[in-house]
Amino acid sequence: MSKPAFSFEFFPAKTDQGREKLLSTFDELNTLSPTYFSVTYGAGGSTRSRTLDIVQALSTRGDTDIAPHMSCIGDDKSEIAELLEHYKSLGINRLVALRGDLPSGQVGMGELPFALDLVKFIREHSGDHFRIEVAAYPEMHPQARSFEFDVDNLVNKFQAGANAAITQFFYNADSYLYLRDTLEKRGINTIDQPLVAGIMPITNSSNLIRFADSCGADIPRYVRKQLFDYGDDSKAIREFGFDVVYRLCERLISEGVPAMHFYSMNKVEPNKRLVEALGLTT
Repeated sequence: MSKPAFSFEFFPAKTDQGREKLLSTFDELNTLSPTYFSVTYGAGGSTRSRTLDIVQALSTRGDTDIAPHMSCIGDDKSEIAELLEHYKSLGINRLVALRGDLPSGQVGMGELPFALDLVKFIREHSGDHFRIEVAAYPEMHPQARSFEFDVDNLVNKFQAGANAAITQFFYNADSYLYLRDTLEKRGINTIDQPLVAGIMPITNSSNLIRFADSCGADIPRYVRKQLFDYGDDSKAIREFGFDVVYRLCERLISEGVPAMHFYSMNKVEPNKRLVEALGLTT
C-alpha cells in the first residue's frame, strides 16, 4: 500500500516574535519533506500584507512548495489579478482558492462572490500555471442548503479547473469516505482530482470545540465527553487527542486516502509526532 502525501497549513503571525517562531516551525516541519505548506488569508483579505510577507519568506527559505490561500469575497478582479501576478513573480505555482468570510461591517460580496467564480477567474487569467486546491466539506458546509447542493458545488469547482480539494477537519472517517464515494458516482476521478483529508490535531478542548461549532465540524460525543472529563489536565487531553487522531489517520490510510493536510496551528508538535508515528516519512 502506497503511503499518502502530507502537507501543513500555517496562519500568518501577528507579531515579529510570532513570525520568527513560525519560521522556526517551518524549518523543523520542513525536515519531514511535506508536499507543500499552505498559508491562510483572513476574511476579506484582512491579513493580506502578513500573508504576502510569510509566503515570500517561506518561498525563499526552502524548496518546498508554498500554497497561499486566496479568498475572493469583497475583492474585485483587478486586485485578484494583481495578486496572481505577484505570486507568479515569486515562483508560486500552487494556490488554495476559497470564497472566504465577509469581514464584520462589510456588505458587498465583490465581483467574484463564490469560490467557483475564483477558480474560473484564475484559469481565465493564468491558464494552467497554478495547481488549484479548493475546499470540501464531508459534513456539509454550514451555509449549504443540502448535502446534495454542497456536492454539486464541489463538482462544479472540479469541472471549472480545480486540481484537488482539501476537506474541513473531521473525526468521523465514514463522512470522508461517503463524500469520496459520492464524488466518484458523480464522475469525479478522485485519483486524478484527489480529495485530501484535512486533519486537526487535538491539543486544547475549549479551542477545538469553539472552532468546530463555528465551522460546522462535528466532534463525536465520546470525544466531547472525554475532553470534558479531563478538565484542565492538558497532558491527558494531548495524549487522548493524539490517540483519536492517530486512529483516524490509520483508518484513512487503510482506505486509500491519497493525501492528508494537517492544520498545524503553527506548532511543531503534535504534527511531527503524528507524521512520524504514521510512518509517512519513511
